[in-house]
Amino acid sequence: MDYLMAFLIGGLICAIGQVLMDFTPLAPAHVLVLFVTLGVILSALGLYQPLVDLAGAGATVPLPGFGHTLARGVIEEVNKYGLLGILTGGLRSAAAGITAAIVFGYAMALIFNPKPK
Repeated sequence: MDYLMAFLIGGLICAIGQVLMDFTPLAPAHVLVLFVTLGVILSALGLYQPLVDLAGAGATVPLPGFGHTLARGVIEEVNKYGLLGILTGGLRSAAAGITAAIVFGYAMALIFNPKPK
């Protein structure tokens, strides 16, 4: 059942993004910013964590999940270190995911030798 919920919720988030790109004047970059910001706002209001609890990776892997990670990190760091946590929390919480994306992207570029269009 966990896999089904992850698939349904993650698919719904992605489908909403696709509909926004296909039927509105929003560019992909606008949808990216919208989804990350929405993830931050929903997390700050305490509304995104129940979705994560329900869907797992289906809610954390899409773009709103990145916003959720940033917001959760800031909240934890502010509770721990005060106002300095505003500057450090998001970076600390997302550092592993960003580092993995850079390292794996670089490795794929070495393996597959991409060419400019």
